[in-house]
Amino acid sequence: MENRKVRELLSAERIGKRVAELGAEIARDFEGKEVVLVGVLKGSFLFMADLARAIPSEHVLIDFLGLASYGDETRSSGVVQITADLTKPVEGKHVVVVEDIVDTGLTMAYLLENLRTRHPASVKLCALLHKPSRAVRQIPIDYLGFTIEDHFVIGYGLDYAQRFRNLPFIGVLE
Repeated sequence: MENRKVRELLSAERIGKRVAELGAEIARDFEGKEVVLVGVLKGSFLFMADLARAIPSEHVLIDFLGLASYGDETRSSGVVQITADLTKPVEGKHVVVVEDIVDTGLTMAYLLENLRTRHPASVKLCALLHKPSRAVRQIPIDYLGFTIEDHFVIGYGLDYAQRFRNLPFIGVLE
């Protein structure tokens, strides 16, 4: 792993600008309403923190859940594990799922179906990244940061074997 290089794909500045725009969109769409941002651990934690700060409302609640489909690999296994569930019920609430990346769509399809069984008022998806070339299931993304090519990306919360999450940019591991 020491010989691998990281090529910057999206700069910290570009990410910050887009996250601010996404926060403004969410604030506009849920003006005057309580919204629960549900971050999908671990990859979304930096994105979620910045997104929450970009929504100027006292009506924002925060929760997390953990899902795993990669393990320490660079490709999704297709098998989804819930590693940590929500701490509060979402029944009757407006939920915005905050995800780092949607590629095959299998993990998000599972999560969105699971959340709908909990009877929220609405469920929307906010994804920082989307890789449409890898899609097995088409998932509607209500708030999208960037569409990218089929690269294994790291940084800004995304990892390779639990490493590189702390990079301030999104890069391609070469």
